Amino acid sequence: MDFKLEKKEQYVYIETDAPAFAGDVPAAFEETARGLFREGYHSLIVNMQTVKSLDATGITILKKVNYLCANDLGMLAIVTRDDDFIDVLEDLRIPDLTILPTKEEAIDAVFMHSLENEFGAGDDDYDDEDYEGVSESKEP
Repeated sequence: MDFKLEKKEQYVYIETDAPAFAGDVPAAFEETARGLFREGYHSLIVNMQTVKSLDATGITILKKVNYLCANDLGMLAIVTRDDDFIDVLEDLRIPDLTILPTKEEAIDAVFMHSLENEFGAGDDDYDDEDYEGVSESKEP
């Protein structure tokens, strides 16, 4: 199974024309994703507009790839408009899996996620030493 890849600085857009995320497709997807992780990509946008179903292997691979993305502060975004397939994906309750109707919205989500990670990282950068010179007023 070949996937069409569009590599950008912050993400890779992956397109499949498979009708099901089943059979050999999940294994090929995992191999592709692992190669992208080795190249330093951590956010994947997967166009699944043609996908109508997935099997147990497909579910396992989606969970695994989603975990790998999140573990490296990236994200996995699935693009589909198929309400039935969206219901199937939501029923899986995969933490932090993003499902959006368009490529553009998925790209925006990746950039927002990246910004949140950058700004969120600053929250833990202070400690009590930063407040050494500050004294509390005490009443006599």
